[in-house]
Amino acid sequence: MIVVFGSINLDLVVMVKRLPLPGETSAGPDCQTFAGGKGANQALAARRAGAAVRMVGAVGTDAFATPALANLAAAGVDLSALRRLEGSTGIAMIGVEAAGENLIIVGSGVNARVSANWLSGQLAAGETLLMQAEIPLAEAARAIDLAEAAGARVIFNTAPATDPAVARLAARADVVISNESEAADVAAALGLPQVAAAYAAAMAATGRIAVVTLGSDGVLAHDGTTLYRVAPPQVAVVDTTGAGDAFCGALATALDRGADLGQALAEGVAAGSLACTATGAQSSAPDAADIARLAATLSVRRG
Repeated sequence: MIVVFGSINLDLVVMVKRLPLPGETSAGPDCQTFAGGKGANQALAARRAGAAVRMVGAVGTDAFATPALANLAAAGVDLSALRRLEGSTGIAMIGVEAAGENLIIVGSGVNARVSANWLSGQLAAGETLLMQAEIPLAEAARAIDLAEAAGARVIFNTAPATDPAVARLAARADVVISNESEAADVAAALGLPQVAAAYAAAMAATGRIAVVTLGSDGVLAHDGTTLYRVAPPQVAVVDTTGAGDAFCGALATALDRGADLGQALAEGVAAGSLACTATGAQSSAPDAADIARLAATLSVRRG
């Protein structure tokens, strides 16, 4: 079982020819809405990758709450621990340019009021707690306390790493996942090397698995003994939104079922790559069969 403690949003997406610079306006043909939020994205990605998943988080009492939850409900994610709080559901305003790059502004809404207390009784030994940095970090820290007490594995995705407290949480997780810029921020805060491979080795030396996603260069990871690298396959990129969340969900699913790190990385890269071929953070999350087929074609370098 994977328990996701994180954010739930509704994404408002506009496709544009070019992302605007400060002070500029870029117009697109229309605005599309997609369920989103890093917590919900990763919960859905993990569910589609084959895991049993419970989502712990909150939506508001506005009209955005129902569409924000629609994909999770349809996929069979357990929503029994979900809370509806007075106020606004979180939103993300996303611009996506022709090449697939994106620009995102988030309005947190009731995500800013989630409580780790909602995890009481939700975690058991051998299960996985999957979190991101899109919720109050004090609550994330408390969630790690509860996971440790229950004997659950903690997988922490540092996105978005905009607060020094993220580094302190990363240093407590069993598995920490960052992109290259987030890894540099965490490294700087912890006094570790900022080059990705050296950072991963240094983090892993403290007793955890460190994973760094490198965009078009794939991913590297270290488990304290071995450095792993996986190059991505060539795909037709449509939208990179949600690729990182698909990676995290698939990686967590593989580790939760007992796969070794190399296999988990291959499945994560496969999922993230497939997510780039469709629009939307959740609508692009691939299923287990597609992930397995593509992962089988990828080479995992060790050492």
